[in-house]
Amino acid sequence: MPRCHDLSKSLVALDQDSTLIAVVELSLSSWLVSAIVPGIDRRPLKKLKADEGDLLNLLHRWRDESGKAGRKIERICVAYEAGRDGFWLARWLRVREVEAYVIHPSSIPVKREHRRAKSDRLDTALLMRAFLGWLRGEAEHCSMAAIPSLAQEDAKRPSREREALIGSRSSIVNRMKATLTRLGIRGFNPKLRKAPQHLEALRTPEGAPVPPHTLAELRRDMTRVRLLGDQIKEIETARLKRLELTPDEGPHAMIRLLARVIGIGIETADTLVQEVLWRQLRDRRAVGRYGGLTGSPNESGAKRREKGLARAGNARVRRTMIQLAWRFLMFQKDSALAQWYRQRTESTRGDIRKKMIVAVARKLLIALWRFVTTGEVPAGVRLRPA
Repeated sequence: MPRCHDLSKSLVALDQDSTLIAVVELSLSSWLVSAIVPGIDRRPLKKLKADEGDLLNLLHRWRDESGKAGRKIERICVAYEAGRDGFWLARWLRVREVEAYVIHPSSIPVKREHRRAKSDRLDTALLMRAFLGWLRGEAEHCSMAAIPSLAQEDAKRPSREREALIGSRSSIVNRMKATLTRLGIRGFNPKLRKAPQHLEALRTPEGAPVPPHTLAELRRDMTRVRLLGDQIKEIETARLKRLELTPDEGPHAMIRLLARVIGIGIETADTLVQEVLWRQLRDRRAVGRYGGLTGSPNESGAKRREKGLARAGNARVRRTMIQLAWRFLMFQKDSALAQWYRQRTESTRGDIRKKMIVAVARKLLIALWRFVTTGEVPAGVRLRPA
């Protein structure tokens, strides 16, 4: 029986005589549209300006041409690759009674020659072959991305913005430390709020003050660090207010439930819920794949070699889970998962521990997914009082 939420193949039977199938190669200024139109022998290929209205008019024109050829179009299917344009076009088309799908780019098989021809025309042909196989219900042709609503997309912005701001702040702080080290100044923390007041008193090992241009640069960098810190605090405060005002609305209940696990804070819970746990994934293997925590074995004949993480899933989830796995071993020492890790790493080298932590991260992600979907508490895990 077909499983629900299985985006690796279509669950609707394809009647190619009454279905208009189109793929779109998107770019910044123009779109290339290729289609299979019932009743028309040619494969139309049309280049349009980047405009959704023109695309819809083109699909309706092809539908009318098919009707004049004696074929009644009952279904219009359109697909394009996920990329810079996101999901807005798919949502816009679905409102106008067009089946729209977004294809994972990494799921499209390509030729493995070192040098091969590549153009928008060839890309549309490749997309069409993969999309046709998917519509026929054949597995492994391509996989579709789940199309989120506008509210679901917007809910991801706070955690992603905070991650970007923290990265910017760390970059600026590291640059300031490198500047001070270049002058031979050590033991000075540029992250402190009163650090700008002590810049004038800094001296190099030669006894000279900080040069004027370098001093001005450090002051500007410290101003940026303070601004980034204020913005990060604003995001965190706004998140807490949302959770207090609507504790049971949408994913907020999942965030509050996940934050009850000792070792998981609000930020980690919000990231996991918004990035992966709100999705209707079909089984534990899909959860591990989406988190980018599955292996990439290389097997050929007698050769057996593990090449490490596939890294085909969500990079934010992967980074968050690996950090959380180390933290989980610290705060949940009596849990079954921590005991499983210790039994296998007590008498092993450090590199084995780093490899095993990936397995812990994968098992932990699956356990948290079951916890927020079914209420099943992982074995031995301690919870904060409700």
